[in-house]
Amino acid sequence: MTPAILGASPFFIVRDVARALSFYRDRLGFEVTFTGFGDDLFFGIVRRGGAMMMFKDVGAEPVPNCRRDPAARWDAYLNVPDPDALAAEYASRNVEFSKPLRDTDDGLRGFELEDPEGYVLFFGRPREHDAT
Repeated sequence: MTPAILGASPFFIVRDVARALSFYRDRLGFEVTFTGFGDDLFFGIVRRGGAMMMFKDVGAEPVPNCRRDPAARWDAYLNVPDPDALAAEYASRNVEFSKPLRDTDDGLRGFELEDPEGYVLFFGRPREHDAT
């Protein structure tokens, strides 16, 4: 039997951990599960369902993938069974999408948004789920 891997967690370099935690908590509905290391908030973790994101301020500029190469536009893919419902939730919170909910050319259904540092998150799933 092959050991299971239950998820992956992006680790983003940010300029302001408090701002990142606030955005993911207040705008995207994540729970702040860890803030660390005294009064100097330089590390934090958020979680929603099986998705966990880590943020750290190391004194370096964040470099989202799309700034390195436009062909690499996502920094994280979040597997969402019902992207339509999540898009409706985020729209009700006035979250701005960088790409609206749609069926993509590469067989996915989902949407994209940018966080305050410019990291691009894709929330979606493969379209073959529609056949059920």
